[in-house]
Amino acid sequence: MLYTIILSITMMAGLFLMLWSAVGFIQNKRFFGSAPKVALDIIQPKGERFKGQHAVGWLMMLLSLVLMAGAIILGAYDGILKVFGLWQFFIRFATMMMLLKAFDILVFDWVLLCHSNFFPHYYPELKGVYGPHLFGYNMKSHLLQIALMLLGSLLAAWICTLM
Repeated sequence: MLYTIILSITMMAGLFLMLWSAVGFIQNKRFFGSAPKVALDIIQPKGERFKGQHAVGWLMMLLSLVLMAGAIILGAYDGILKVFGLWQFFIRFATMMMLLKAFDILVFDWVLLCHSNFFPHYYPELKGVYGPHLFGYNMKSHLLQIALMLLGSLLAAWICTLM
């Protein structure tokens, strides 16, 4: 279980790096699909603050994807070596996904969106727009993602048992 927790923390680091790269460095609205609608209407396109900013962002994005995919692959590989059954794999993957979703809700939504200056730091036009009143604006999306994560965990567990 400790290994599963470590893999989950790795995925959390990857998810945070992904958010930071998109918001702080790449700064392209197409990455803001889950942002509140009010923010999408206000955000203005940004130029590079320093030479190579977008390249740094894309490298961070790549690293975030490697961290998250690597955690899943290592979790699967470790389970295969330990001859996990379907339910052991499912519990591992579901735990990883649910901890990642909890991190998303608590850190991204509650802390960064509602109680910090993270987004207005990069987009000053959002100052005063974000706040505690936005917590839970995307609850339906979160519930759908949780259901898909559980189904994906079951599918991944089944695939791993075939190996």
